[in-house]
Amino acid sequence: MAIPLAATSLLQMLFTSADLVVIGNFASEHSLAAVGSTNVLINFSITFFVGLSIGSNVLVSRLLGAGDSERARKAIHTSIGLSVLCGVLLTVVGFLMARQALVWMQSPPETLELATLYVQIYCLGMIPSLVCNFGASVLRSKGDTRRPMFYLSFAAMINFLLNLVFVNVFKMDVDGVALATAISQYVGAFLILKRLMNEPGVFRLNLREIWPDLRESLTILRIGVPAGFQGIVFSLSNLVIQSSINGFGPIMMAGSAAAQNLEGFVWLTMNAFTQCSLTYMSQNLGAKKYSRLNKVAFISCACSGLSGFVLGGAMYRWGPFLLGIFDQRPEVIEAGMIRVSYVCGIYWICGLMDCLCGTIRGLGHNVTPTVVSLLGACGTRILWIATIFQIPRFHTEDVLFWSYPGSWTITLVAHFCCYVWMRRAFPRADAPLVERDRVAPKFAFSHESN
Repeated sequence: MAIPLAATSLLQMLFTSADLVVIGNFASEHSLAAVGSTNVLINFSITFFVGLSIGSNVLVSRLLGAGDSERARKAIHTSIGLSVLCGVLLTVVGFLMARQALVWMQSPPETLELATLYVQIYCLGMIPSLVCNFGASVLRSKGDTRRPMFYLSFAAMINFLLNLVFVNVFKMDVDGVALATAISQYVGAFLILKRLMNEPGVFRLNLREIWPDLRESLTILRIGVPAGFQGIVFSLSNLVIQSSINGFGPIMMAGSAAAQNLEGFVWLTMNAFTQCSLTYMSQNLGAKKYSRLNKVAFISCACSGLSGFVLGGAMYRWGPFLLGIFDQRPEVIEAGMIRVSYVCGIYWICGLMDCLCGTIRGLGHNVTPTVVSLLGACGTRILWIATIFQIPRFHTEDVLFWSYPGSWTITLVAHFCCYVWMRRAFPRADAPLVERDRVAPKFAFSHESN
């Protein structure tokens, strides 16, 4: 289940990476820094609503595990309806607030106008972007991760081809790559919706029924809002770090932007196991198969940590070559390697931290992992920047990036303690057969899961 999911996430990452590759090699001098500096802002804008899609995943997975097909159908239509409404809101707010937000982030004057133009055009693709996320969460809830991978592969190819056409043929700049990304998001959303409309049984999507049901909406919000809020504060801490990076000038901005894309490939691979853990913990909890809970937690965390160790080490080993794909200037590569050396080499700690957080959410606890993550990861970073980093002798790029591994380690230990404590609330053995007979097995794990 994780491999297609990881591939899907990596293809989504290629949307931005394709922008940076084309911009870094064919566009104007400050274009790479302008586009790269918007990554954190864009993630900040959509992360809350992507967190809501976790609520959809957990709810639909648990209903499938419990065999409640009628509520599962309502939850699916509610999820798509919420994605459209949230997309409209995000488009309007993002378009109107783009320039002011970049000013707050201390974007240099030479990149401000280009960055604003990129964000405003990118916002035109917010609705299909959220539809993709919610639709993929619905398909993941029954174990189908392959078809979203195929759809995103096609959309990523469209994105890259349009990048080349708009920039090389029509001589566009950041507006060209932003428009290409928005168009490709519509292609991906269309394919996912078409798939859901052709699904059999409970998963069949009827466009006339797409509207948020009050009961299911409240349940999704109860599960997803803490995750979304956690994502917002994480993005806020990253915004603080990005603002500090901006203070070191366009070269550091460009190098950090390229390094962030390398990190993204590692993190998304690790995060695939987090999503699997979330889905399987929810399904097994709904089916009352408690004996599987520790297995799911251990295997998913082991796979996440191992993938982070291998891929993170590879990014560090071949960092100069990979950074050169985005920008071949030696000074940009040198700046990017500062970030790579402090993040990629020990990224496996972050993988374990996130996976345990997803596991706890799968157990039905939504607020606790949010609080732990906010205090352990975000709070530590902001405190570090507000204190140690402000001392003149420590006001360097190296000290700035030390905030990442320290915050991961603190939060990992806290999540592990929380999981051990919360797992005690459930039996070690499966529920008696008389209880599990009430569960419809055909909904717990579909044919596509195998």
